[in-house]
Amino acid sequence: MRVLLVEDDADLAAGIARALRAEHFAVDVATNGEDGGHLGSTEAYDVAVLDLGLPRRDGISILAEWRATGRTLPVLILTARDAWSDKVQGFKAGADDYLVKPFRVEELVMRLRALVRRAAGHAASIIRCGPIAFDAQTGQFELDGMPLKLTAFEWRVLSCLMLRKEIVVERLDLLERVYEGDADVDSNSLEVIVGRLRRKIGPDRIETVRGRGYRLTEHASCA
Repeated sequence: MRVLLVEDDADLAAGIARALRAEHFAVDVATNGEDGGHLGSTEAYDVAVLDLGLPRRDGISILAEWRATGRTLPVLILTARDAWSDKVQGFKAGADDYLVKPFRVEELVMRLRALVRRAAGHAASIIRCGPIAFDAQTGQFELDGMPLKLTAFEWRVLSCLMLRKEIVVERLDLLERVYEGDADVDSNSLEVIVGRLRRKIGPDRIETVRGRGYRLTEHASCA
């Protein structure tokens, strides 16, 4: 899962990014509205965290532009503004959630996971595909009822495939959601990650769809 964080407080942004990366999220940080608006308009993200009081451009105008141009990524507004009128303005502009500073990072993580899960069309927090269970609220994977240990990159790939189980996920789409914007990506890195996942969950669980990408499947049925 890849997050766009638009926050002008450098220390706060660094702390949030560090906490999200510890939970296996890929994070791109913008410290002004101009850069944040551009990234949200041109890059692929699973969710965005957007401050309102930003230099160069305010968060409401950024969000309104994203929605006007058809950008549907879930957006959580993170701001010190706690007046009801500010919240109404944010939701009218197209926000999906609203969190007031100060806040607990744990709550932010849970809210982001819920936004991503709902955007993928899953009402329940537990998603199953054969012997694999993914708790989209805690981020934990199980295989045959036992905890599944994954690296950050493995987690990002498997969570993306799990949220779209039985659907082909394009290779470029996976790459965009696994790596941060400034990452130096080797051309074979995704294949290496998928290979490691196959060794952990079974070689027939992730299908390669030639010329397109990958699909997580149970073969018989997916609950």
